[in-house]
Amino acid sequence: MLKNKLAPYRIILASSSPRRQQFFKDLDLDFEIRLKEIEEIFPNTLKGEEITNYLSILKANAFEGELQDNELLITSDTIVWHQNRPLGKPKDAQEAFEILQSLSNNTHEVITSVCFKTKHKTEVISETTKVTFNALSDEAILYYLDHYQPFDKAGAYGIQEWIGFIGVSKVEGSYTNVMGMPTDKVFAYLSQL
Repeated sequence: MLKNKLAPYRIILASSSPRRQQFFKDLDLDFEIRLKEIEEIFPNTLKGEEITNYLSILKANAFEGELQDNELLITSDTIVWHQNRPLGKPKDAQEAFEILQSLSNNTHEVITSVCFKTKHKTEVISETTKVTFNALSDEAILYYLDHYQPFDKAGAYGIQEWIGFIGVSKVEGSYTNVMGMPTDKVFAYLSQL
């Protein structure tokens, strides 16, 4: 459906995330992957979606001057926002454990921004989803970290994994956003090109 509409474009996904790549396959889109190493540093005055907007644009701007007329570059960034601070990917198992302890019996926000860049314009959309965890025992957290090693995930968890099945009591908003891509919003944006 969307594939025909986007035929004039070459879609470029600048993400090494297997989950984001799978979403694009599941949306039945033809795309290629182009990666650049970006140091994901942002001004510490930014809050919430200001951070993900900034980082998704930063990732897109790395391709400035390289895009052809028919190319559409897509970059994105996801953070967990909890107790007025961003939780990124944990540095190690100890930090992952502490992050999950802080999310236990609490509600946090998962914020994703998606940047669409062509040779002539840049646009950003974002989505915020509230996720509530039940109380997690230390034993459950250690089991999850040992068996799933979620060190490549913002907030140290994947909702689609064991911890999501046993720990998440409520999701308010886009479920796919919590996995790193608000697919309904991306589909809507691409549909109106």
